[in-house]
Order: sequence, then C-alpha cells, then structure tokens
Amino acid sequence: SVSRVAAAACMRLANLCIEVQNRQLAAGAGAIEAIVAAMQAHPQVAGVQEDGCRALRNVCSGNDDAGLARKQRAADAGAIEAIVAAMQAHP
Repeated sequence: SVSRVAAAACMRLANLCIEVQNRQLAAGAGAIEAIVAAMQAHPQVAGVQEDGCRALRNVCSGNDDAGLARKQRAADAGAIEAIVAAMQAHP
C-alpha cells in the first residue's frame, strides 16, 4: 500500500541520515518536505508517523550552521505541526 511505501521510505531516510554526510544531501534532495508530506498524507498510520518523526530527527540533527538551517527548513515545511498532530493522533 502507499502508506507502507511512505513508512519504508521514511525509515530508510532515518537510517541513511544517521551518517552526518548524508543529512545535507537528503535535505538538498527535498527529504524534509517529502517526510512532512508523507506524515500529512497518512495521519492515522502510526508507522508513517513514527518513522517520519525518526527521519526528521536524523535529517535535522546537528548544531552547525547547516544543521540549524535544516531545522528551520523543517519548521517552515510544517514539521512542527506534523509532529504535534502525530502525537495527538497516537498518544
């Protein structure tokens, strides 16, 4: 199903972005916006929400200028609202 693909993609991004060098590559490829879109498209699918949150955490990790820019990009993309919605839908 589409939601399984979304969850799997988020999980793969989360795993790839454990590595520091992949975080900026993923963000540059549009991963942040894609993760948020997947979370918004599948709000009742716990796996998408869980893996989406994990992927956002890993992509946005880092306190250097690039990491701070990724955090701001995530906020601008609606990540905060998506994470809050996930917490509310799956307490």
